[in-house]
This record gives sequence, structure tokens and C-alpha cells, in this order.
Amino acid sequence: MRLKDKVAIVVGGGQTPGETIGNGRATAIRFAREGARVLVVDKRQDSAEETERMITKEGGNATVVCADITIEEDCRAVVETCIDRYGRIDILHNNVGRSEGDAIAVELSEENWRMLMDINLKGAFLMIKHALPVMQRQKSGVIINISSTASVCTGRTLAYKTAKAGINAMSQNLAIENAEYGVRVNVILPGLIDTPMAIERRAREQKVDREIIRRKRDERVPLRKKMGTAWDVAAAAVFLASDEAQFITGAILPVDGGMSARVG
Repeated sequence: MRLKDKVAIVVGGGQTPGETIGNGRATAIRFAREGARVLVVDKRQDSAEETERMITKEGGNATVVCADITIEEDCRAVVETCIDRYGRIDILHNNVGRSEGDAIAVELSEENWRMLMDINLKGAFLMIKHALPVMQRQKSGVIINISSTASVCTGRTLAYKTAKAGINAMSQNLAIENAEYGVRVNVILPGLIDTPMAIERRAREQKVDREIIRRKRDERVPLRKKMGTAWDVAAAAVFLASDEAQFITGAILPVDGGMSARVG
């Protein structure tokens, strides 16, 4: 098993209700299948507990912490809880993100700008701030931040794009800051992925069937004209978390079926 005896915090390990599986839940499950002990963190305790049940049903090891990562005390408590339960932190996987409420500049409220910055950038920073001292003492650790292809492509989501671009820049800076401690920091850029958060909201807002949303999104993907799934994102996360990626830090890895290649 590629993550045997590792301890992983998966932030955003629950998910929005829907037909498919979300990136955070899929990653938590894959980490556990690869032998990691997983602390599932989510603002929605019932959803985190569902992820925990799915892991333990397969014989994996998982526990839950309910936290709002936009609150620093909650982030500190997550790290302290992980140390109390497992004694160390080998992997911090920051999966929280939201674009709902975003708009072009002249239509974007200050309140929504702040909210989207807090959720998409500040929360990851706060979790890293409190996990890093543990990893530095250990002289080892892996931080994986989930960004988005929106960070390198233009669209109508100004705050989301800006925050996710901040994730990319922050991660590269952290990779250099912490290289001497043996702590690796990398980024995954998911593209169009068939998750409940992506599909359910758009179907609701546009008042159309989910399959119409899926067909429109599929058409935009260069590779086989088909969206990815949360398992594709989870597979990339397992690789970056494992010793197979021991010489990779500061990397920004698109998992997007070639969408971001259009930038060039």
C-alpha cells in the first residue's frame, strides 16, 4: 500500500449531496485504501461522518472533526485533534472551494469577494499555518492544495480565479520555504469534474436536467469529450502524497483532460 501507516488530514472530506462523489470524499477513501489513517474534516458533520462510514465499511481507519476552516481556532483544533488521535501529520490535503456567488467585477459585491477569498484561500492558509510546525519538527510531510484550472483560464468568476491563483502562488512559495525541512507542497488543478458541487448547483440555477449540464460540460473537454471524475483527482492526490513523488515539490498538476493546455 502506497500510504501505509501515514496519517492524513483531508479538509473538505464530506460533500454536497448528489448522484456522484465529490473530490474530497473520493480522496479520503483512496488515502484509506492505500493504508493511511484519515482525519475527515468538514463543516458539515453528517457528511463527514458518511465519508467515515464508507471508509470503515471497507476496513479502513478514519475519524471525523467538524470545523469551519475560515476560523483560525477551528484550524488549530483540527491539528491538535490529529496529534491527540494519531501522534503525527504526514499529509494535509486542502480540498475546500466554492465559486457560487462570484461574478464579473462590476457585479461582484464586497461581501461575496470576502466570502470567496476566505473559503478558497484563507482557509487553506490557516490549515497550513497550524500543520506546518508539526511537519517541520518531523522533518517530513506533504501538503496538497486543490486549486482549479480557473486559476489559469479566464471566465466570469473573478474572486474564485483570483483566490485559486493565490493558492498556486502560495504553494510554490511554501515549497521553497519548507524544502529544508523535507516538507513537500504541491497543487492539483482540477478541470471540469463530474461532482455533486459542480452538477447539482448548475442544474438548480439553470432549472434544467443534470444530463443537460453534463453534456454541455463534456463538450468543452478536449480529451475524449468527457469530464473527469473525483477518482481522477484522488488518483493524482495519492501519487503526490506517496513516496513515488518524493522529489516533486512546487508542482502545479492539471487534472483537466487538456483544458489548460489551450492557454498555450
